[in-house]
Amino acid sequence: MSYNSDDYLKLVDSVASWNNNTAQYLAHLWISSYQGDQQNRYSKPMPWIGMYIALASLFCIIAMVADLLHGFRRKTLWFPCKYFTLNSASLTVIAVAIKLPMDLSTLMPSYMDQATKLGSLGFMCTMMSNLLPSLATMDSKELIPNVISLAVLVITLVVNICIQLNTGALFYHVVDDGAGFDLHGYVKSLPSYVPDRHNRFTAAIYVGMLLMLLTIYVCSALAILKSKQILESKYQATHDKAINDQYLQQEGELTVEMLKQHVRYYWIMAGTGSSQFMVTCSVTTSASAVICASSVVLHILLLLFYVENLWDYKSDYKWSMPVILIIQFFGIIVGTISPLSRCFSAFIFKVSMKRFQNHIKITKVESYWTEKLYDWKQSSIPFPSSSRNCKIVMVNLKIIILNICIGFQMTVVVACKIIAVVTFFVVICVFYCIRCWKWLKAMFCTVPREKPERHLSGYVLQLQDDIEFANRTLKGMLKSVNHLIQKAEKRQPKNLMKLLAESRGFDGVEKFDSHRVQPLLSEEYLNCWSLSLVTLTSIAMSLPNIQKNKVDWLVSGVSEGLVYVRLVEECLNATDNHVSIQKAAKTLWVEVEVYHKWLGHKLPKHKPKVNTPGYILQWLRDTAKNKANEVESQDDNSIYKFICANSMYRITETILLSYHENIDEISQEELFAELSSMIADIFAACLTNLPQVIAMKCHQNAIEKREASVQAAAQLLGETTQIINSLQVRELPRLNPDELAFIDKWRAYLHYKKNHE
Repeated sequence: MSYNSDDYLKLVDSVASWNNNTAQYLAHLWISSYQGDQQNRYSKPMPWIGMYIALASLFCIIAMVADLLHGFRRKTLWFPCKYFTLNSASLTVIAVAIKLPMDLSTLMPSYMDQATKLGSLGFMCTMMSNLLPSLATMDSKELIPNVISLAVLVITLVVNICIQLNTGALFYHVVDDGAGFDLHGYVKSLPSYVPDRHNRFTAAIYVGMLLMLLTIYVCSALAILKSKQILESKYQATHDKAINDQYLQQEGELTVEMLKQHVRYYWIMAGTGSSQFMVTCSVTTSASAVICASSVVLHILLLLFYVENLWDYKSDYKWSMPVILIIQFFGIIVGTISPLSRCFSAFIFKVSMKRFQNHIKITKVESYWTEKLYDWKQSSIPFPSSSRNCKIVMVNLKIIILNICIGFQMTVVVACKIIAVVTFFVVICVFYCIRCWKWLKAMFCTVPREKPERHLSGYVLQLQDDIEFANRTLKGMLKSVNHLIQKAEKRQPKNLMKLLAESRGFDGVEKFDSHRVQPLLSEEYLNCWSLSLVTLTSIAMSLPNIQKNKVDWLVSGVSEGLVYVRLVEECLNATDNHVSIQKAAKTLWVEVEVYHKWLGHKLPKHKPKVNTPGYILQWLRDTAKNKANEVESQDDNSIYKFICANSMYRITETILLSYHENIDEISQEELFAELSSMIADIFAACLTNLPQVIAMKCHQNAIEKREASVQAAAQLLGETTQIINSLQVRELPRLNPDELAFIDKWRAYLHYKKNHE
C-alpha cells in the first residue's frame, strides 16, 4: 500500500515521542519508505519515455530502409544517402534514440536492461556508418558545423559511458541471496549488486568503436573539402569535351539518338564524379563498414550470452525495454547492409580486381587526404598583437599543431587501408563466386556480352588517374541510364500528343494575338508561352455547348503540356520580366484546372443570355477590362490580376477582330476547334526547344545536384521522345537558337513572313 506525504508525517510525529532507539529507527524507516514511494511516483512516466526512444529509433530505421530501397530501385548498390543524411533534424532524432546510454542515474539491474543499453551503442555505430557518405552532399558551410555537432554528440555519449563505467550505474546486476523475512518479521538477508565484467569490457569496445568512427568522420571531411575541388576541375575539362563532341557539332537539329548519347556522357560524368561515390570508394568507408560489422557481431554475441535471462527487465523503463531492444536490433541488422555494400563497391564496382594492389597502397597516402591541412599550414592568420615575438610564437605553434594533425591524418588513413585489406579477402570470395556462376551460366546458355563503347571511358572522373576503372562499372551505368530512359518512354503524355496532332504548322502562334490590339496600359506588353496557353484554354472552357469529354480532353492535354512548357521557360526564359508573367500563369492555371474559374468567374458562365460565340467573347473581353481597371495597388495579387486580365483582353479582342461581323455566324464547335488548333500550334512551337532543355539539364554547376539533374534530363528525354521526333520534321523559323525560346520572337518572324510572302 502507498501513503501520501501527510500520512507519513503523522506516522513520524506519532513515534517522535518515543524516546528510544526503536522510535528513531522507525522514523528513519518511514522517511526512507516515503522517499522510495516518491521515487516510484517520479518513475511512472519512464516507460513512455522508453517508447519515445523506440519511436525515434524507428524513424532512423525507416530512413535507412528508404535509402536501401532507393539504391535497389536505381540499381546503385553503393546506396547513396538520400533520406538518412547528417543534418540538425537527424542529429536531434539520433540524440533521442541513444538516450539510454546517455542516462547517468537510472539503474539497469537486469541483463535485459543492460543488453538494451549496450545495444543502443551498437545502433549508434550503425547509424554513423550509414551517414558517412552524406558528408559529401554538403558544402564547406554545412560540412564543418554538422561534423562538429556530431562530434559533440559522440563525445558526450562517450563521456557518459565512461562515467557509468566508473559509477557502475549500468554494469551492476541484482543477485538475490534469499532476501526475505522469517516468522518473527526480521530480515534474513538483502539482495546484493554484483559488477559484471563482461559488460564493462563490451562497453569499452563500443567506446573505442565510436571514437574510431568519429576520427574517420573528421578525416573524411578534410579529404572531401579538397577532393571536390579536384573532381570539379576534371568535370569542367570533361564538360568542355562533351559540348564539343561531334554529335553536338553536326549541322541541323539535335536528334533523339544524339541526345541519348549526350545524356550517357553526363550520366557517366555525374556518376563517377559524384561526391558520394567518391566517399563510398574511399578507404575510410571500408574501415567504417568493418567497424559496423564488428559492432553487429558484438551485439549478437552479447544477446546470445544473456539469452536465458533476456526477457527479465527490472529498470524504471519497464515494459518499454524489450520494445527498444527489438527495434534497435532490427535497425542494427538492416543498417549493416548499406555499409557492407559500399565497402564491396569500392573494389567490385570502382576498380578492376587486377589493379587492387594499386588501389590499396598501404604505405602511400594520397595528397588529397592532407592537402587541406597543408593549405591551412601555409596560410596566414590574423594576430591580435603587434609584437614580433608574439607573432613568432603563434606561427610556430600553428605549424606544430598542423604538423601533428597531418601526421595523425596520415596515420588514420594508413590504419583504414590496413582495415580495408581485411575486407578484400571477403570480396575476393564474392568475386570468384560471381565469376563461377557466370561461367556455369555461359555453359548452358549463350548470353550476348555487352561491351561499352571505348570512348565513354574518357568521361570517367577519378581522383587518382593511375587507377583502372572497371568495365563492369561502365556497363552497369549504361544499363542504368538506358533502363531509366526506356522506363520513361512508357510514360508518354498521350493527351498532349493527341493535342499536338491537331497542329499542322505554327500559324496559331501568330494568330492568337494581333499587333493591332493595344494593351490596357501604355507599358510594353510581353507574352509568354504558358500564359497564352492558359488564357486560350479558359476561353475554350467558357463555351457552354461543347461536350464535356472534349473539354476534359483539352484540359488534360494542356495540363500535361504545361509541365514541359514550364521547363522550357525556366531554362530559357528566365528573365525578370518573363518570370512574373510565368508566375501569374502558374497561379491562374490552378484556378482554371481545379475550380474551372477565371479570376473568380465560373467557366462556362451560368445561364448566358445569348449562347453565341460573339457574346461569350465580348463578355470575357469586358470582364477582363473591368478587372484591369479595378487594379489600383501594386501588390503581388493586383499585379497578378492585371497580367491575366491584359492577356484575356488582347486575345479575345484579337479573335473578335479576326472575324469582324461574322463572329456570330460560326458555331461554338467551330470556335472550339479553332482555339484547340491555336493551342496545339503554340505547344508545338514551344516544345521545339526541348532538345536544348535536355542538353542544358545534363550540365549542373553544383556538384551535389548533378546526379539529380542528369536523371531529370534522362527522364525528360524518355517521356518526350515521340514529341521530339514528330516536331523535327517541321521547318523552323530562321531565328537564332536563343530566339526560338521566346514566343514574341516567333510572332514577329511569322508576322513579317506573312506580310512579305
